[in-house]
Amino acid sequence: MTKPASPTFRELHHQDGPLVLPNAWDVPSALAFVDAGFEAVGTTSFGVASGLGRPDGGRATRDANVALARALAPLPVHLSVDIEDGYSDDPDEVAAYVSTLAAAGADVAGVNIEDSTAETLIDPAAYAAKVAAVKGRCPEVFVNARVDTYWLGQDATVAATLDRAARYVEAGADGVFVPGALDHALLRELAAEIPVPLNVLAIPALSPSELGELGVRRVSTGSLPYRAALHAAVAVAQAVRGTGTVPEATPYPELQARLVDYAAGLT
Repeated sequence: MTKPASPTFRELHHQDGPLVLPNAWDVPSALAFVDAGFEAVGTTSFGVASGLGRPDGGRATRDANVALARALAPLPVHLSVDIEDGYSDDPDEVAAYVSTLAAAGADVAGVNIEDSTAETLIDPAAYAAKVAAVKGRCPEVFVNARVDTYWLGQDATVAATLDRAARYVEAGADGVFVPGALDHALLRELAAEIPVPLNVLAIPALSPSELGELGVRRVSTGSLPYRAALHAAVAVAQAVRGTGTVPEATPYPELQARLVDYAAGLT
């Protein structure tokens, strides 16, 4: 398997419509997204943490993300890794981690870094220092700066959000992610004022093309596929017990064939 040479991960943010980025949590979920034709795949820290039996945002996915990046390296897609808050308050340690991650993942195209720790926004200057350190050490990595104002309901104003975004862009951020931003007018204003691609979580009421008309350049699924998979698993068990209709499922031979091909590519 070879990585796509063109368009690059950066170029995918500047096409006619927004980049739709599905977020995987393990090899089979990533293989499924690749098989569905996605050119880039992200990871979800919630899905990875949950798989470890740990809550999201507690810096439990540090080593697991390195292992996952290494496992996904052979796939013919661009890979962006969700690294929570960078797993450290020290900008140099965050940059060192991203360097290690990029090496382990063999051309990890991007990282997503949150400007909150333990469900609390951190000082924007401290976060900007993380961005600057990562870009200084790994200039080729697309840094998606996540602004958690609306996600956490802390300083959830346009002014505060734009101020944080401006600081992060000045520090070198390649994109800005504002999860929790849902209002049409808000999205339009954020997209107009932020000079780099705006990323939002998928909004069921708005299609990617409609989000694109508002100025959004990247739409992430976040933990939704993982949560939907768990919901479907329970539905299957309940249906087999006799309390519902068994939902459709990908045939075993198809999943097995993907894994056989994947394993063959590792040798």
